[in-house]
Amino acid sequence: MAWKNDTYIKEFILLGLSSVPFVQNILFVIFLIMYLVILIANSFIILATVMDSRLHTPMYFFLVNLSSLDICYSTSSIPRFLRDLLSAKKTISYEECVTQMYISLSLGMTECLLLAVMAYDRYIAICFPLHYTTIISPTVCIKIAAAAWICGFLLAVFHVSLTWSVDLCGHDKINHFICEVPEVLSLGCGNVIVVEFVIFVVGVLILFIPVSFIIISYIKIIKAIMKISTVAGRKKAFSTCGSQSQSSSDTDKHFAIFYFIVTPLMNPLIYTLRNAEVKSALKLCWLKLRKIDHRTIQQPQRY
Repeated sequence: MAWKNDTYIKEFILLGLSSVPFVQNILFVIFLIMYLVILIANSFIILATVMDSRLHTPMYFFLVNLSSLDICYSTSSIPRFLRDLLSAKKTISYEECVTQMYISLSLGMTECLLLAVMAYDRYIAICFPLHYTTIISPTVCIKIAAAAWICGFLLAVFHVSLTWSVDLCGHDKINHFICEVPEVLSLGCGNVIVVEFVIFVVGVLILFIPVSFIIISYIKIIKAIMKISTVAGRKKAFSTCGSQSQSSSDTDKHFAIFYFIVTPLMNPLIYTLRNAEVKSALKLCWLKLRKIDHRTIQQPQRY
């Protein structure tokens, strides 16, 4: 692709969070620990759900999808960020920048859609409990989860293709630790305002629909719970949906840290680790793993 002034950009320079080596080393340790916790916590949730037949329900099926998304979402950017913290030259190729942007956008949009699906699942479970297994059947679960993944990856094509249609005019320094739409657009020259406006409007619409769906679902859930006459019944209903409730460029970096690291880190705690069923499944999973490991150690070696 030929840019203005006959300049062809082969790679970009990521300015990152800090240029001070000491600070970079501290950030490396902190974010490495957080990334490992994300991988371990979400992996244990997936493993526990698979190994415990009691968790083979629609709600935990969607939670497995969420944990898988969190692992992929963090992995799309954090390993590269950790490497850059230890590198003197923080460059990323044009192709890798486009790929990183597309994957992270796809997974982010998929998670937004999946959260709406999970809210709908809880709405049916609480408001129509007698028809829950009929409405949210295993086939339906697979179809709507697959639809969320497919839509997320298709919607991201529009954002990425429109972002990279702008002329960069030889600018190659990205004031971020990853390739994101606002930062790449800030490098553009010419009539970038139109592109920014279109991306903003489409982005708001994509976000508004799932968020509105989530809000409406939980309003109806709360109304249904308040109609329950007994305190014990209300408490049980709240516990049913309680496992699915979420509470300048430098500012963009802080937001990126939140949704690439903090959100995947908190999701296991918010959605599952405080749930009694998941705690029981994790204990069972741990005992099974220890039992397998014990058998492996005790097994005599054959020569």
